Amino acid sequence: MAEHDNKKASFSLRPWRKLWPVLRQRRWPLIGAIASNLVLAVTDFYLPLLQAEVVDAFILAGTLAGLGNYVMRYLLIIATELIALRLYFASCMRLEMLSGHDLRETCFVNLQKLSLDYYNVTSAGHSLSRTMSDTDRIASMIAWVFPDIIWGFAYILGVFAVMARMSFSLAMTLILLAPVVTLLTVYFQRRLIALNREVRAQHSRITAGYNEGIMGAKTSKTMALEDRLTREFEETTGKAARAGILHGRMRAIYVPLIVCCGAMAASATLYRGGRMVLSGTLSIGVLSAFTTYALSLFQTFRQQANRISQMISQQACVERVADLITEVPTVRDSKEVEARYGDCFHPKMENWEEMCGEVDFDDVSFHYVEGGEEVLSHFNLHVPAGATVAIVGETGAGKSTLVNLVCRFFEPTGGRVLIDGRDVRERSQLWLHSHIGYVLQEPHLFSGTIRENIRYGRPDATDEEVEAAARAVSADRIAAKLPKGYETDVGECGDKLSTGEKQLISFARAVIARPKIFVLDEATSSVDTRTEQMIQQATHTLMSTTTSFVIAHRLSTIRQADVILVIDHGKIVEQGTHESLLAQRGAYYELYTTQLSAQERG
Repeated sequence: MAEHDNKKASFSLRPWRKLWPVLRQRRWPLIGAIASNLVLAVTDFYLPLLQAEVVDAFILAGTLAGLGNYVMRYLLIIATELIALRLYFASCMRLEMLSGHDLRETCFVNLQKLSLDYYNVTSAGHSLSRTMSDTDRIASMIAWVFPDIIWGFAYILGVFAVMARMSFSLAMTLILLAPVVTLLTVYFQRRLIALNREVRAQHSRITAGYNEGIMGAKTSKTMALEDRLTREFEETTGKAARAGILHGRMRAIYVPLIVCCGAMAASATLYRGGRMVLSGTLSIGVLSAFTTYALSLFQTFRQQANRISQMISQQACVERVADLITEVPTVRDSKEVEARYGDCFHPKMENWEEMCGEVDFDDVSFHYVEGGEEVLSHFNLHVPAGATVAIVGETGAGKSTLVNLVCRFFEPTGGRVLIDGRDVRERSQLWLHSHIGYVLQEPHLFSGTIRENIRYGRPDATDEEVEAAARAVSADRIAAKLPKGYETDVGECGDKLSTGEKQLISFARAVIARPKIFVLDEATSSVDTRTEQMIQQATHTLMSTTTSFVIAHRLSTIRQADVILVIDHGKIVEQGTHESLLAQRGAYYELYTTQLSAQERG
């Protein structure tokens, strides 16, 4: 994203090399684009040579004898250019589309592999910007700008070589001006790149301002913040406008200077070349070719500077995409595990063992990478298969961390988590996740129909099994009241349904998976009491046959749990049934009575 650009960053090939493993499979369109462009470079600096011959052989001689030969050569050059242009555009279009596809697919695939901690510290907008906007810019750069840079260098070198062969002394007139153009280009391009990055950074802030204004419209209206937000937005757009104007002014100085250098080069060529023609040491045809070269050469210098500045300005995009592609998940299966059980894209299900659901925490400690304090410290717990464990505690006590370790979304920093007596690291993540049903506090539905969303839990489920799972959690009532029933589209992220309706569908999705371990992460805290009762009734049967972990917000929902854990600062401070913990009159008793009093007052 633009706001992360380093305005003084220099160009480096290192991040581009990271992208090469992805791009090399499209090397043939790239080779086609470069080869056709090199052919165009040859024809471009050959035409003035033909022009020189025509001037000397026909215009000065005053004859048309042998003109047909030159006409055929000219037509051959034009035909070659047309073929090369056709190949160039076809190769570039193909390269842009395919390389963009490959980059986006590689980014998305790696995002599926990354561990949960990556998403804890990386915003969705940042990942989306890398996967869509940045990859499009890189693909366009590779397809169109990079071949043109090759063409530019080939043309400049070819022109200098041809001019030196025709007249070395006259060629030196132009060559001496080249350092001046180079210094001007370096000076202005550095400043233009910095200003361009500033413009992009301000535009990014404008986008963020739009997003906050739209997403937070209700809050801004209820707090009467319209005037303040408008002033802040005007300030941001003003900075963007000033940066854009300054960028335009700098270009308005740079471009005329380069044009002036080109005119000076042409004038110097005409002056010195004319004197050489008068002295008989140079032909008029060669002088006409030199004049053409002088005008086109400095135009090419300017274009080349713009292309290189484009590549430099896209350096941040390349770095972000390269970082995403090479990002390594913190939770990974060992090579031995992958060899036996496969990975998430190529599972070897024939080697998967059945799961019973017995869970053990063996001296487990854990702390997040971005935070130094331990969330769990030397934690021990045995959960028999089929038991229901309720976990309560204050925010930040380590409740979600505990179940995330069971699901192996994180690795313990100390100790082991055992499933059926074996360390979870001895089996594949996909084997574990395929036996877990996880229902979140904020349910997420995918774009598609109700039936498709339930079937995500088990892709091979029949329509009858989908509908049976919906009936088990009363989600069939949602389909019954909608015109298209189970074929109703839920919208983006399920935005056409209420929170309670989305939650019921997510429960049905978990039920159809037939999990051996069932996790409810405050799954009923955002639904109304009636929906909560329906969910409790539906999950009672499921939880009686699976190992269940329930993170509870409403303590009234966990009275029937086999064991209730009260977590505080990563340690179990109390453990027991609902009745035994109330009898102890400790931390659980205080939480329960406080919540009960609050409900009664409400």
